[in-house]
Amino acid sequence: MNDTVDKLVIFLAKRDGIDKLVKTFQYVSKLVHWQIENTHPDLATRAKQWEVASGLSRKAFRSGRFLTGFNAVRRNPGPTTTFRLLAVLSNAGEMVYFFFDHFLWLSRIGVLDANLARRMSFISAFGESFGYIFFIISDCILIQEGIKTEKTIIKSKMEESKDSKEKIKKIRVDRVMRLMAVAANLADLIIGLADIEPNPFCNHAVTLGISGLVSAWAGWYRNWP
Repeated sequence: MNDTVDKLVIFLAKRDGIDKLVKTFQYVSKLVHWQIENTHPDLATRAKQWEVASGLSRKAFRSGRFLTGFNAVRRNPGPTTTFRLLAVLSNAGEMVYFFFDHFLWLSRIGVLDANLARRMSFISAFGESFGYIFFIISDCILIQEGIKTEKTIIKSKMEESKDSKEKIKKIRVDRVMRLMAVAANLADLIIGLADIEPNPFCNHAVTLGISGLVSAWAGWYRNWP
């Protein structure tokens, strides 16, 4: 028990797990479409349809997800005033993102007026990008604090004790997880900026494709059982 297949089943049973898998489909198909658009237009059209279907599926999976941020602020806002403020700002941005994403999804599938899609996309992307900035700041502060704590343990010459080894191991694992979170949030920030302020770099298919895959795979790493 608890081999790779077991872990994969547990991972995919989580909403985040299936979201990361479908996100991988979405951005792989985007890169495939870009690569074969001129040489194999029929296959490129199929890749584009896969990309669009994956994007819409992810929006459906995220129904009600805005409550996660609300609950995080309500239950565990942080140990200090700084972290509480960062938690409120980051989760508020994420709540706006997920809440307006519902309307974006409904407008794209034809339930609401299709003309709403652009406006909902902008508001959702703005909230997403705003929140990611503060998530990144929070993780960077915690990484820095972890490095300071590790140095203090090493300087105290107690790193050979079993207790200290466990603390250092825990700090290093936490650092890797937070670096994965920073990588994912930076990648998603680029995707958000492509919606807020379209530009040749952020909106290029390769930039979006790589950013999407970095975000998805960092999420796989962080959420893997």
